[in-house]
Amino acid sequence: METSLHRQLKALYSADSSQQEVTVDGYRIDAVAGDRLIEIQYGSLGAISQKVLNLVENHDVTVVKPLAARKYLIKRKRKNGKIISKRYSPSKETFFDLFLDLVHFVDVFPHPRLTLEVLLTEQEEHRVAKKRTRWKGKNYRVEDRLLREVTARIQLRTTADLADFLPDGLPAEFTTAEIASLADI
Repeated sequence: METSLHRQLKALYSADSSQQEVTVDGYRIDAVAGDRLIEIQYGSLGAISQKVLNLVENHDVTVVKPLAARKYLIKRKRKNGKIISKRYSPSKETFFDLFLDLVHFVDVFPHPRLTLEVLLTEQEEHRVAKKRTRWKGKNYRVEDRLLREVTARIQLRTTADLADFLPDGLPAEFTTAEIASLADI
């Protein structure tokens, strides 16, 4: 099921609804803006790597990766029921969370016809209470996500663009532990 967040982001990139959810080269594309194909991926980038790899052969493609820099949680007892709690989530995604996902996208990025656009967003997440099915399972189901605000936009086209976000003081060869230490993450 498509979330409100996904619909809002499609409209942000292509206000013309006839240019949303179009078929190009046998693939369903979220939006088209001029000659550029827009693919919005809230989930794993690895899930669309083959699709993007095929599309960049003939088209300019922008993959939009929204990250929840801040999330407002609204929990209800049942769908459309009374709100039982509202609060900000303590977890916050940062630009560095993208690196966890890029591991599954190395066959695609970088590419001359590909732009990776990272959006740091404030989102509203609507949850509905549910009975736990496992001892560690969640006691809620996410019903919908909404975009409250885009707080930052970062466009990446090359590995140099990625390197610009690495912390200062790294040696020529470094480990992820050294990045984490210097970036205080």
